[in-house]
Amino acid sequence: MPVADGEQSPREQRRAPAAGKPRAEGKSLVIKAKKLRLRSPSQDVKEKSKRLREVRLDKEQIEPVRLQKALSASGVGSRREMEEWIEAGLVLVNGKKASLGDRVGPEDRVTAKGDVIKLKWADRLPRIIMYHKQEGEIVSRDDPEGRVSVFERLPQAKSSRWVAVGRLDVNTSGLLLITTSGELANRMMHPSFEVEREYAVRVLGELTPEVAKEMTAGVELEDGPAAFQRVFQRGGAEEGANQWYNVVIKEGRNREVRRMFEHFGLTVSRLIRVRFGNLGLPPRLKRGQFYELNEAEVAAVMKWSDLTMTGRKKTRGSKAE
Repeated sequence: MPVADGEQSPREQRRAPAAGKPRAEGKSLVIKAKKLRLRSPSQDVKEKSKRLREVRLDKEQIEPVRLQKALSASGVGSRREMEEWIEAGLVLVNGKKASLGDRVGPEDRVTAKGDVIKLKWADRLPRIIMYHKQEGEIVSRDDPEGRVSVFERLPQAKSSRWVAVGRLDVNTSGLLLITTSGELANRMMHPSFEVEREYAVRVLGELTPEVAKEMTAGVELEDGPAAFQRVFQRGGAEEGANQWYNVVIKEGRNREVRRMFEHFGLTVSRLIRVRFGNLGLPPRLKRGQFYELNEAEVAAVMKWSDLTMTGRKKTRGSKAE
């Protein structure tokens, strides 16, 4: 799957040390991110959030999913790793050796490498975190260079596995969405849905109206055509030759924003993601802080994404769960 500007490829995603545990020997402990606390919501929001928090699907309503997906969503490992385990004959379903393509449901008994796996199912609203990623942090579960991972900085998801929605590279900061719903993450990242990503870009040099027009009309990069949906300037000059601009793009190819500016001989000195889809970076959310959406806010995101509250695709005439 393509990755957003400055993002790492899926191959760079690997398992990370559990949150709160020391890193490898010789590495310092990671300082946990601080949670942004807002004023208490209105009574209506509180009551709606409480109702949504208590909603659960019956086991009969949960549809079977592919085995590797169920194992990954339960925190056993990545989907690729689970596929390797299945192909190696290390996974059993109801006492029989599993095969790729097998589907499992809540009533199935699954063992992996001899251990019984308690599979976790999407029977409730997922969790969504908005994190203000800092430069120098990676969105990966393993790094041979020993850099700090955002997954080490954030609270642990006890009942499922965190998934990053649109990864940012080590030199890009700003809004990073983290969720326990793989379906929501796929929905927001998939190129076919053309979800907007907005970036604030500090550029060394001036972006002329003619160049901005070319950027929105489209240019040819080494991996194909690319175009911004919108380009506009924010504020005046900073530190002499530096200028701030905002750009909006609908796809997630590797370092695409930086490469667009480089195509016109302009150097990007800062890159900050300020919006992903319908979620913007809150002004009060400082670098290194996170905010967890309440249940009413999560339900609004699921509705905007055209998913049911548990992450299933809506069908015509379907009712909210």
